[in-house]
This record gives sequence, C-alpha cells and structure tokens, in this order.
Amino acid sequence: MSGTVSPRLVGVGVGPGDPDLVTFRAVRVLQDADVVFVPVSDGHGPYGPGAGGDGTAVPGRAEMTVRSHVDHDRVVRLPFRMTGDADYAGPARTVADALRHGHADSHHRGDSQRPGAAAAVTVAFATIGDPNLYSTFTALAAAVTTLVPDLVLDTVPGITAMQDLAARSGTVLAHGTETVALLPLTAGVPAYQAAVDTFDTVVAYKGGRALPALRAVLATAGRLDGPAGHAVYGAALGLPEQDIRPAGDLDVDATGPYLSTVLATHRPRWPGRAR
Repeated sequence: MSGTVSPRLVGVGVGPGDPDLVTFRAVRVLQDADVVFVPVSDGHGPYGPGAGGDGTAVPGRAEMTVRSHVDHDRVVRLPFRMTGDADYAGPARTVADALRHGHADSHHRGDSQRPGAAAAVTVAFATIGDPNLYSTFTALAAAVTTLVPDLVLDTVPGITAMQDLAARSGTVLAHGTETVALLPLTAGVPAYQAAVDTFDTVVAYKGGRALPALRAVLATAGRLDGPAGHAVYGAALGLPEQDIRPAGDLDVDATGPYLSTVLATHRPRWPGRAR
C-alpha cells in the first residue's frame, strides 16, 4: 500500500571546527541525507567577505568539517546575511524546495525503499557547535516550517566551543554546586557584568570585538588570573590558526574574531592543568 511520508529537516551539529569532534550519528546523517546545506556568508555582517579574490565563495567552517566526512556531491552552500537583521526568507525557500523535490540523486538510498512506498526526502543543515544553542538552524527551521507544514524536524547534538576550549585549556567548567552562565556578547557588556557578579563560571560567545570591555570587567572583578578567578580566551579552535591563551595575556585594547570564546571561572587555575 502506497502512502506519503513527511519530509525531514535535520539540524546537524558539527562541533567548533575540528573534524575529529563530529559524532558518529552526525556523520551518518550527513552521508545519508538527500541534500546537505552548509551556511556561508553573503558578504555582509561580522563573518566578513563571502567570496575570495577570484569571486568564488569561501567555504565556511561547517562546510570544511562536513567535507572531511562525506565525499558525495549533495553538499550545497546556503548564503545568509550574517547581521542582526538577518533575512531567513530566501534561505528558507531554498530549503523548502529541496524538501519538496529532493536531489537529482534523491534515490541513492533506494535499496531501503519498499516497492510502492513514497520516498521520504531528508535534508540536513550543518551548523557549527550545536543546533540548539545560538544556531542559525533555529530561525531557519521556523521559517521553513511555515512553507512546509508537514515537515518533521530533528536535531543531532554537537560539541560546543565552550566544551572544546575547556578541554584544550585544562579548564574545569563547573564542579559540585557551582553555577554556570552562557551568553553572547551581542547581549551587551552590562549583561556580561551582571553574569560575572552572579555566577561562578561565565562563558562569553561572539565576543571578539568586545574583548577590551570584557577584559576590563574581569580585571575589576579580580577574575582574570588570580585568587578570585581565572579566564581563558580561545578562537579558531581545532584549526591551524587556533589561538588559546589566558585572557590576562591579551593586550588591553586587543580584539579578536567574531567567533571567540572566553571562559571565566570563580577559582584560580587548577594546579597541573594550565597549558
């Protein structure tokens, strides 16, 4: 008996950038999907230019990670305007079209299809970090759902930048009853100040441009590198240009890439774990 099967959109977390940190489940979804979309900048916003000197699009961190694990031709770049007024309507229409029509090779999983059964199209969207944490996937999925009412949504968790930086720097994020706050610096320095005043560990994302103000807050609180606490800065984790150092070693007026992370704990550096 034939029937229709709802199309499926899966947000796949591919970690901060190191291909070794992608889960087995994520790789399986990326290999089996009819289409794998990877986000790229359209040239606007904090991610910088979206094309190289020859006019070709520069592969993003998610794409480079995906291509480390798949060799099929179903990886498609999806341009986004990476600004506060990001427009998801265009990308959503592109994804919705793929969900309705699949890929030229949409029957590559045909050996598992029953005769007479409708093929279920699965589209994956690869996102750095985790799809449920400050991810482009959240707004994209909401926009696609309005265009494809019978859509089934799913996510595959990914390693986050704060976990990766904690491991690489030898920083314990929390122990016992310690509390943790995570916020983007796009929320503003006053919000970060309030978190530092309240929580034992504070994790700041997207703080490259606000590093001088962030460093000043931590210095005032005695949490740069002393008995009141320790902070570590990280950018481009797992990539050749990786930069990890104590936040106190940053120049007072230094800025960093948009996708920077700062971990600030309420304890001094643990003996034997500083790197």
